[in-house]
Amino acid sequence: MRLSGKTALITGGNSGIGLATAKLFVTEGARVTITGRDRARLDAAARELGAQALAVEADVTDVAAIENAVARAAERFGKLDIVFANAGIPGATPLGGTSLAAFEQVIRTNLTAVFFTVQAALPYLNDGASIILNGSVISVLGNPGFAAYAASKAGLRGMARVMASELSPRNIRVNVVAPGGARTPIWKDTAPTDQAMAVLEKRIAAATPLGRIAEPEHIAKTVLFLASDDAAHIQSAEIFVDGGATGSPAGVPAFRS
Repeated sequence: MRLSGKTALITGGNSGIGLATAKLFVTEGARVTITGRDRARLDAAARELGAQALAVEADVTDVAAIENAVARAAERFGKLDIVFANAGIPGATPLGGTSLAAFEQVIRTNLTAVFFTVQAALPYLNDGASIILNGSVISVLGNPGFAAYAASKAGLRGMARVMASELSPRNIRVNVVAPGGARTPIWKDTAPTDQAMAVLEKRIAAATPLGRIAEPEHIAKTVLFLASDDAAHIQSAEIFVDGGATGSPAGVPAFRS
């Protein structure tokens, strides 16, 4: 098992990519603490994960709540070997139609809260630990209407590199996983029905060289790699798990002869 004896903290671990990663970590031998805002979802996730997991209700934008969650994780399982700062929110912020509050909420959740999550974890991190930040293809694609989201995810890239510089003396690695479109609850507002989700998935597939939407497990397995000793010499990297959407856009199905 690749994470035998390791301890991990996953924010937003009660659904989607976070929960898929938590399940994989437990399977690979880790003890995992997950956080989330929805008590019912947390309880359901905890039941799925079993005795090797702790679920703590915490809003990542509440610094005191995250500090408490980290402290509880360390009290239950010992010092941390892995932090996956996964929690985040979508949010359309088009020019000409966005309030200051809406813009700042996206930045606060997706960028500021990640910094304070890592800062809260720092006193509890073992030397040689791995920190993974959850980025996005939106940081580079220029999708209309998503300025705050794109800025927050591009900010993670820059922040990860600074953190890597600061933490390298302790052999702590900091990397970014950047998913493309994946089948997760993040789409619930954009595609609230099964029919709408099917249309959205078809659109994402058409814009992806591999011709399909990602499953949460695709991203989880990349996070596992970055968390494990297999990635022992990978530092300040960003791995796109997007079926080629950013690296080979000319390979999308529409351009095939």
